[in-house]
Amino acid sequence: AGLLSPIATIVLVIVTLAGALPVYRRVAEESPHGQGSIAMLERLLSFWKGKLFVLTLLGFAATDFLITITLSAADASTHLIENPHLTGTLHGHQLIITLLLIALLGAVFLKGFLEAIGVAFALVGIYLALNAVVVAVGLWHVLTTTHVITDWTGALTTQHGDIFVMIGLALIVFPKLALGLSGFETGVAVMPHVQGDPDDTEEKPTGRIRDTKKLLTTAALIMSGFLITTSFITTLLIPEKEFRPGGDANGRALAYLAHQYLGNAFGTVYDASTIAILWFAGASAMAGLLNLMPRYLPRYGMAPHWARAVRPMVIVFSLVAFLVTWIFDANVDAQGGAYATGVLVLISSAAIAVTIAAHKAGHRNWTIAFTVISAVFLYTTV
Repeated sequence: AGLLSPIATIVLVIVTLAGALPVYRRVAEESPHGQGSIAMLERLLSFWKGKLFVLTLLGFAATDFLITITLSAADASTHLIENPHLTGTLHGHQLIITLLLIALLGAVFLKGFLEAIGVAFALVGIYLALNAVVVAVGLWHVLTTTHVITDWTGALTTQHGDIFVMIGLALIVFPKLALGLSGFETGVAVMPHVQGDPDDTEEKPTGRIRDTKKLLTTAALIMSGFLITTSFITTLLIPEKEFRPGGDANGRALAYLAHQYLGNAFGTVYDASTIAILWFAGASAMAGLLNLMPRYLPRYGMAPHWARAVRPMVIVFSLVAFLVTWIFDANVDAQGGAYATGVLVLISSAAIAVTIAAHKAGHRNWTIAFTVISAVFLYTTV
């Protein structure tokens, strides 16, 4: 997005909070057992239509979740290789490092799911705290170096003219930024692991639905706050040439700021945290796969009954992730298209599912709102 990055990010945040969040809060209510919009469409459509829809969406869900594992691991290995202290030693070994990270993720899940959640909690807490420090320091430098804001606004006006051209271009660029929305699908996929209330039943898990809505809302607000502030400081403080391929900030803009303004020691800690969080981003995807596939494929006669067991499926998914990593040569950019397609098809299907559900429930205003949201996500997918 270049200089338009902060404006395009605001468009993304509006779509997140006014579009994806209401859709997935409704999905949590209508499908509280972790199958998300897939179960809704199976229920809302007639048998064969529903079955074909489910099989198609399972393909996109598998793409989304598996490439979350492989792309995140590849991104983690990129950060590892590009650390100033390690680039000489590790350069050229990205494929091997990525395969090792995927194997390590599989090993954590073979150990047990509760252990995986414990690791995730610690990694996320550290990562958010370090990001808060980088954002605070970045904002301080923007406010105390007064010319950077005037330089940015001047360059924007020179490059794009008036505000309407900027908004138009931001709307065109925005779909490229929509990858971050994948968290909503994994958010509802892990619903069975939300504790809820002691008196919850399988038929009426009121506490689980309430707490999942809190989870989705909290995640969306944290994501939105960090997205706006980080796009602002990286656009204003990093020279444009550093974002280009081969530049020091290409694919690691916040790490660049951490090293630049807080020194190499803090920068290396930030790199380590980023590598850990990217590696473990695959955990929510693995959890989603383990929750989703065994519920459908054996029932449809498309997988053996052992596919319902966790450990064999962890091994199967890990081996498929190895294959995908090898095919794409652990290249982050090469996997982006497949990842975006999987994410956006699932989000569009969720928006359509909640539109049908609202219509059948006679909620006219919600039906109109969800129809508009569905149109936005279909445009983004195309």
